[in-house]
Amino acid sequence: MSTDISGLSAIGGFIGACLVDSETGLMMASEGGGKLDLEAAGAANTEVVKAKLSAIEMLGLDDSIDDILITLGKQFHLIRPLEKSPTVFLYVALDKKAANLGMARVQVKKVEQTLSI
Repeated sequence: MSTDISGLSAIGGFIGACLVDSETGLMMASEGGGKLDLEAAGAANTEVVKAKLSAIEMLGLDDSIDDILITLGKQFHLIRPLEKSPTVFLYVALDKKAANLGMARVQVKKVEQTLSI
């Protein structure tokens, strides 16, 4: 099992990130965070992932989540379920002024490929 998410800290505007098991809401790894409570954010975003999966099912869509973007006034929050383990997701918080969202998505996917759960 490899849960090293330190590569996420290379993203411009990086605030913090964590790897979360959406079945339990428990954090499996974290990086950064500062004033941001990553454990609370991980648990709260478990509900976001569950709600989106429920909506996909309710709408009868034969699809999966690539990522979920939440745009706040000062931050981007990016949630990406792992392709190989969809019950686990990466959560990344970025400073909106300093982040390049396209490059952030590329780096999150790159880090995802290094994980094995």
